[in-house]
Amino acid sequence: MKKYPMKRKGTRWPEVLLFCLLFVFLLAGCGKGNGSADKEKLDFTVVEEAEIPEELKSIIEEKKEAEFKLTYTCDGALYLVVGIGKQATGGYSISVKDLYLQDGSVCLETESMGPSQGEDVSKTPSFPYIVLKLQYREEPVVFL
Repeated sequence: MKKYPMKRKGTRWPEVLLFCLLFVFLLAGCGKGNGSADKEKLDFTVVEEAEIPEELKSIIEEKKEAEFKLTYTCDGALYLVVGIGKQATGGYSISVKDLYLQDGSVCLETESMGPSQGEDVSKTPSFPYIVLKLQYREEPVVFL
């Protein structure tokens, strides 16, 4: 009868530990990073309602009931518009967190804010939106 040496149980833990460490290092190497090195800030102005081109005003009027994001070009300018749709009361606003060029795209980050607690607001529905104007660019726009 042939005797086979018995394998000891539990001796594979160093291999498992090594595999786990390699996996963690692999995942860490695939991170996106903060990306701030290749961000180019873009200059813009917030457009007052009286200065919005008439055609753009009519487009906004058509879309204002629901959330929307759009781009519009006119006279060498690029307009970026973000609306948050119908709100039950006044007191809502939209602010620009960041506008930059990255990886061949214009990136716009906005934030919508509701009325502060205790703030006296209009009881009529509102349709908040923001219009930004910047120099015309060919790159696609990404709304974040």
